[in-house]
Amino acid sequence: MNEYLKNLDRIEFVVTMNCTGRCKHCSEGEHISASPHIDSDTAVKTVKAVCGLYDIKSLMTFGGEPLLYPETVAAIHRTAFELGIPQRDIITNGYFSKNKDKIKDTALLLRDSRVETVLLSVDAFHQETIPLEPVEFFAHCLRENGIYIEISPAWLVGRNADNPYNAITSELIGKFAAKGFNIGNGNVIFPQGNALKYFGEYFREGEAVSNPYEESPYDLHSLCIGCDGSALNGNIYEKDILQLIEEYSPV
Repeated sequence: MNEYLKNLDRIEFVVTMNCTGRCKHCSEGEHISASPHIDSDTAVKTVKAVCGLYDIKSLMTFGGEPLLYPETVAAIHRTAFELGIPQRDIITNGYFSKNKDKIKDTALLLRDSRVETVLLSVDAFHQETIPLEPVEFFAHCLRENGIYIEISPAWLVGRNADNPYNAITSELIGKFAAKGFNIGNGNVIFPQGNALKYFGEYFREGEAVSNPYEESPYDLHSLCIGCDGSALNGNIYEKDILQLIEEYSPV
């Protein structure tokens, strides 16, 4: 076993970087160019191979907007359930269609693929470009299908920071709380990409801020696979994931 991945217990898939929002806080930038999406069969094969070698505790799909490709998301999560991965989550902005029948069908698909938790991004930044009504409808469909939903807002500077964006976010998530939805801690915006471009004034100039999602390359707990198949300094379309694991070196 590769010593740098001896503690690996999580798999993450960036399903696509295509997104239905144009959020000013996004650490990935504008999402202007077309993005590939992860191939379902290759993703499933990868999950099976990794689970054969490691005791994987959690799996997450996100983007971009992962539910632009619901069948791919479903295939990944169905496999995760079949292999006994206990925590199976999706991060979504909830806006992948305006069609109510498609929204209902997607919620049913997620139920049948045994998704455990949907983290629904609702805040001042997402709702600048994403209408709330279809997001609320999707949340109700998920709840009707027995899927646990947690509203996961983004906070500027910190949850208790006094600024106009946090005030709007508090109002928005209050609407969901009033309807009985659970509100999670969400996340604090990291100064990178669009966030640094549009909200630089809120961050201290010259202050070094570590990315909270970055792991030590010498002790990886999460295997993150990009929408283009990139992983561990290689690509799952070019080499088997177990070969990439064996060959991985942080230097």
